[in-house]
Amino acid sequence: MERRQLLLDVLADVGPPIVPVWSTTDLEEALLWFETLEGSGVEGIVAKPLRSAYKAGRVWAKVRHADTVDATVVGFTGTARHPKALAVRLPDGRVALSQRLTTALASVVGPRLVPDPGRAFTAAGDSYTPAVNNVVVEVVAGTTRHAVVTVMRLG
Repeated sequence: MERRQLLLDVLADVGPPIVPVWSTTDLEEALLWFETLEGSGVEGIVAKPLRSAYKAGRVWAKVRHADTVDATVVGFTGTARHPKALAVRLPDGRVALSQRLTTALASVVGPRLVPDPGRAFTAAGDSYTPAVNNVVVEVVAGTTRHAVVTVMRLG
C-alpha cells in the first residue's frame, strides 16, 4: 500500500498517457470492473495480496475475458530474424500457426528462434520452418473449428 501511494504521489502531475492503473481491495468493485470494462479494451484484472512483493515470473493471478495458455514455439514463418507467425504446440498437443505477429513481438521473439533445417506442416497443412529451441509464448487460442491462435507475449 505504501509503494502504491508513493507511485500515486509521483504521478500526480504527470497525466496521460502515463496513468496509474485502478486498484481496489473490494471484490464486488473488481468484479464490476471486470464485467463492465471489457468493451473498452480492458482484457481483465490482476489479483494479488496487498503485501505481495514484485517478483519475476507469474506470481499474481490474472483473470481475463479470454483465457491464455502457454504454448511452446516449434517453428515460424518468415525468417528467424523477422518471423511473421509462430507455429506453436498447444497444451492439447495440436500444432497451429499463430496470427501475424506484431512488430514488437517479432522483435522480441526473433532473436530467440533457432531454425532447424527443412519444412514442417501443421495438421491443417500450413508450412513452417521448424525451430529447435524451447521458446514459450502466452497465447489466446480460439475454440472455433479452425483454431485462431494469437500470441500475446513471450512466456
